[in-house]
Order: sequence, then structure tokens, then C-alpha cells
Amino acid sequence: MGLSTLAPVLAQARAAGRGVAAFNVIQIEHAEAYAVAAERSSLPVVMQISENCVRWHGSLRPIAAATLAIGEACNVPVVVHLDHAESTDLVDEAVRLGLTSVMFDGSTLPDEANRATTRRVVQQCHAAGLSVEAELGEVGGKDGVHAPGVRTDPAAAARFVADTGVDALAVAVGSSHAMTERRAVLDTDLIAALAGAVPVPLVLHGSSGVPDDGLVEAVRAGMTKVNIATHLNRVWTEAMVARLDETPTVDTRHYIGSARDAVATEAERLLRLIAGT
Repeated sequence: MGLSTLAPVLAQARAAGRGVAAFNVIQIEHAEAYAVAAERSSLPVVMQISENCVRWHGSLRPIAAATLAIGEACNVPVVVHLDHAESTDLVDEAVRLGLTSVMFDGSTLPDEANRATTRRVVQQCHAAGLSVEAELGEVGGKDGVHAPGVRTDPAAAARFVADTGVDALAVAVGSSHAMTERRAVLDTDLIAALAGAVPVPLVLHGSSGVPDDGLVEAVRAGMTKVNIATHLNRVWTEAMVARLDETPTVDTRHYIGSARDAVATEAERLLRLIAGT
């Protein structure tokens, strides 16, 4: 199968009442772990490269090239997705490099500017064959609509999709970014209302803070794309530290390899959980 755009992967899952897991790539080994998990589960996966990740590496090109190569070699659909891009220049680069999907985050912009800029990004990306995810800008900062306590209004969400033409919409239903404890309680009635009002698949950010049963209930209520990053970072770190404690070594392959294997195992479990298989 190899590389795919986001829209058809989400459309197929939405029609079947399934969810699609999206995991953040920080290092090449993350992408390798997600590829293993996707092939073991025979499920599609979204590999996400955030603007923060690009800033950390100093450039999009190297990590994008590696992730695209890993995704292209897979036997299941893989979406390589630019996540939380606030810079339209970075979107331009993602298009040139061949990423298959973009999440444009205009949440820090005034509402009209967010809509207008998102609409231009959608037109540009659609012309190049990419899918676009976006979110309303109810609250400033990285958390956007996912700041604690914020909730997305179904009517406003439907208007935003109509105004911009996005392929998927991130909504606020009770989760928030960077949670290290899985104790978030989602509003499944709101998810169902949003799913009924919005004509495109819904996206849950901040899913690391949601327990397993909450993720299952969210998908049943109408959520399609489920983003998980912090939880897998914790799995990575704990496995790496345990390996170093057990057998101290200066050979990075040993402890990074243990972390990669642990993330692959947990990513496979989450893929199956979110897809309901």
C-alpha cells in the first residue's frame, strides 16, 4: 500500500465506525516502530511530524525524507502528516517534500484570519494532492481549542468546515495536550452531536490523557482520528531507562532499540484498540 493521503483513510474508517491512530515522529526510530506496529496489525497509521519537532531538528527535510521512505515501504496505508503547523512557509515546504497531509493550526489568529488562511492552505494542498486538517481558534496558544475546559460548538464547527473546505476537523471535547496521566473524561454526547453536524471526520488531540475505555467510547460516539504522542514518549523513556539500569552501555543502539521495540508493541495495541479489532 505505502503512502496515502489522510482523507481516504479517514473516510473508510468513518464509514466503518472505526478509528485511526496517529502517532508523533520525533526520531527515525519512532517511524520505524510505527511501521512495525501497522504491519503487525494490518491497520493504517498516521505518522505525524510536528512543527515543534521540525524546530528541534532544525529542518523538516531530513526527518520527512526518512519518514516518507519508511512509510513508502509499508504494506499498509501510511499517512505522513505535518502536525500543528502555524507557519504557512512550513506548509509550503511540506508540499514540496511530498508529505501527504497537513494540519494547519491557525488557533492563534483572529477568527476571520484563521478561516481565510486555512482556506488558502486547503486550496494549495488540494491542488497538490494533500489532505488538510484544521481547528477552530477559540483559545490562543498551542492548546488551541484543546485547552482544558474548552468545548467545540457543533454549529460553529459546521460553519468552519463549510468556510474552509478542510478534510478533517480537530474538536475540543474534554482532552488537552501533554497530559501525563490518563484521567481525562470526554463528553461523548458532544462528540455524537459534532459527528452529526460536521460532514468531515473528527480528530481528537491530547489523547494521551484519555484512558483506553474513553478512547473506545469516543470512537463509538463518532471520533475518527485519534492523536497520541505524550503517552508513547513515556513508554519510550521508561523502556530506555530500564534498559540502561539493567545493562549500562555506551552503545546507543541497545537502549534506543529497547525503546523502539517498546513503542512498537504499545503502538500496535493502540492501533487495534482504536480500530476496534
